Parts: sequence; structure tokens; C-alpha cells
Amino acid sequence: MIMMKYDFTTIIDRSGRDALAIDGLGQGDAPPGPKPGFDIIPMWVADMNFPTVPTIPEAIISRAQHPAYGYFNISEEYYASIIQWQERRNGVSGLTRECIGYENGLLGGVLSALNAVASRGDNVLLHSPAYIGFTKVLEQNGYHIVYSPLAQDEQGVWRMDFEDMAQKLKAHHIHAAILCSPHNPCGRVWERRELERAMEIYREHDVYVISDEIWSDIIRPGCRHVPTQSVSEDARRRTAALYAPSKTFNLAGLTGSYHIIYDRWLRDRVEREGTLSHYNTVNVLSMHALTGAYRPEGHQWVDELCQVIAENVDYAVDYIRSHFPGVSVFKPQGTYMLFLDCSGWCEGHGSTVGQLLQAGWDVGVAWQDGRPFRGPCHIRMNLALPLSRVQEAFERLKRYVFVP
Repeated sequence: MIMMKYDFTTIIDRSGRDALAIDGLGQGDAPPGPKPGFDIIPMWVADMNFPTVPTIPEAIISRAQHPAYGYFNISEEYYASIIQWQERRNGVSGLTRECIGYENGLLGGVLSALNAVASRGDNVLLHSPAYIGFTKVLEQNGYHIVYSPLAQDEQGVWRMDFEDMAQKLKAHHIHAAILCSPHNPCGRVWERRELERAMEIYREHDVYVISDEIWSDIIRPGCRHVPTQSVSEDARRRTAALYAPSKTFNLAGLTGSYHIIYDRWLRDRVEREGTLSHYNTVNVLSMHALTGAYRPEGHQWVDELCQVIAENVDYAVDYIRSHFPGVSVFKPQGTYMLFLDCSGWCEGHGSTVGQLLQAGWDVGVAWQDGRPFRGPCHIRMNLALPLSRVQEAFERLKRYVFVP
């Protein structure tokens, strides 16, 4: 247990602050608002309900106080901050500024990398359950998705099916794949041996890999993120890895991601794709937000955040297993999301996952439909809230939703 310097217990009011998680309810794909008498507990969109590390607003305010916001160059501090962060958090050595490239958003980076190695109409391998951002960007841009399902072993741990991957790569003539590491929505932190085997299969079938590692900082104590590019020299060559401070520090509203690509041939083409729209340009305040985040204070803040999320996960998983028979859940090793399999409950109670979702929404538990993530009877649930709010949410679910 680490001593806490930062505040992860205060409930912050995000209403009226343009927060999608709160003010966006009832719009588009968002959950509807609750019935009268219940406040909103935001547990759907993947952002956090914690104040970020103070060095970020300090860096933004310091830059904003200078009254000129014209064209600018990316600072050396920006690159140095990323290099130092990757070295300390992920053990990365030999990273140079030439291998780092700005991406306005991670999904835009996925598309740029994909366009560099594939043609629209091509098949792309993607594990399922799958992050809906991947499915949308692929389908909207004319790619065909071939899913390789993850399977849960006897202990409920999600595993890649290497035989299925190899068979589909060959049968569908696939030369591009998206890897999610850590995996969203399942919460797996892949072990080195798993990544080594996956990358060997991709090598055998001449597949380029886009590795989404945006969740790499939010890791359960005792687990460790292994960068995909680190498992072999070939993986280093054929992989475009994508990172961002946005998930780690709750900066999604500022945008700002980055890629790491070691191979010059691949890097040149990805960067060219990213410039074609003339949109993939750094925002000066996003740049300063990253340098503020990646200071020593940011390392301590993330260490504390991971401890808080682990405690929330322990509470939630224990509560589910004790009070919601027929609901199964893998304890995530990374991310702050749960992926609840409600099939046993629904079968035993003559219910549907849609009815469960609605019952939760009615009492202010704004959780997320897992079916678009290819979970047939699943609910996705965000635990990045003060523990008191997580406890309140589960008490409501016990009283009003999972009623015997």
C-alpha cells in the first residue's frame, strides 16, 4: 500500500462542464438519464472522474498566460518527456525523437498506419471482443474486419487463439492487424510469451501490426506492460505503436497522441498519411499538457491512480461474485473497465441484457451496452471514480437491478 499524496476521494461535479459522461446522457449512443430521485453515476464513456495531476493545469496556465498563440515548433522538451516516460514506465531504451510522431487522436493514428500498409477493401485482423472505435474507423474507411475471438480459459483469463489467428491470416490473405495491448474491453495485460507468439505468427504471414497501447500506464500492481515492439527485432520493425497521455491523465478533451515507429520505411509512410488532411497538427496547449503530465509528479500520480483503481476493481469484482449470481467477470489486469457477462443471470431470470441496462440507467448507474463491443450479453463498466461512488452504484444495482 502506497501513501497517497493526491486526491482520489473527492467527488467532483462535472455537470455543466461539457462532460460527455454527464451532459451527454440521452444523446446519440449515450445512456438515457435517470428517473427522478437519482443522481448520475457516470460509468460508461472511458474517461475518469478524478482531478488530474496538478502539474498539467500548471503547465497549461503558464503557457496560456503568454498572450501569443501563433504558429510554433514542437519543443525538445516534448520529445524528451516521451523518451524519459517510456524508459521509466516501460523499460524502453534507444528511443530517439525521430521515431516519435504526433497524432491528433489515436484512432486517426490507427487509420494513418493502416493506410500506409493496406488498401481500402483489404481484410484486417482484429481480436474480439473489440473496442468500438476500431470497428467504426475500419468500417467507415472501407476496410473489412476479420475477427479472431479471444477465449477464456478455465480460470476465466482471456487468451489469444493463436491457431485461429494463423488460419484466418492465411485464409483471408491478411497483411494488417490491430493489436490492443492492454486489451480493451477485456482488461488483459499480455505476457511477453503471448506477444512473442503473436508477433511470430504475424511475421510468418507478413502482417504489419498497429499496436494500440493507450492503456499501458493503467496497470494493476503486480502486472507489467510489455511494449509490443520490445519482444523481437522483427516486431520492432513491423509495428507502429500508438500511445497517449489522454487515458492516463484524463486529457481526452485536449486531444494529442503520439506514435513510436522505429522502421524508417514504415515511419515515412505513416507520417505522410498523417499529413494529407492537413489536420494532424499539434495543439500548443496539448503539447504543454503532455510535458506537464510526464514530470516526476506525474509518475507518482499514476502510481497512486493504479492503486486506487485496483482497490475499486477488487471491491467491484468481489461484490459481483458475492451478490449477482449468474454474472461473471474477469478481474482486469489493466484499464479501469469491467466487462460483465450477464448471460447466466439473464437465462436464470428470463431477462435480457437490454432490460438490465435500462434498469441500471433508471437508477442513475450510467453503464454501457457491451453488445457493440461484440459481447453478446455483456455490459461495460467504468470504475475510475471515487470508491464511495463505486459502492453507491453497486448498492443501487443490488437493490433495484439484480433483484432475486
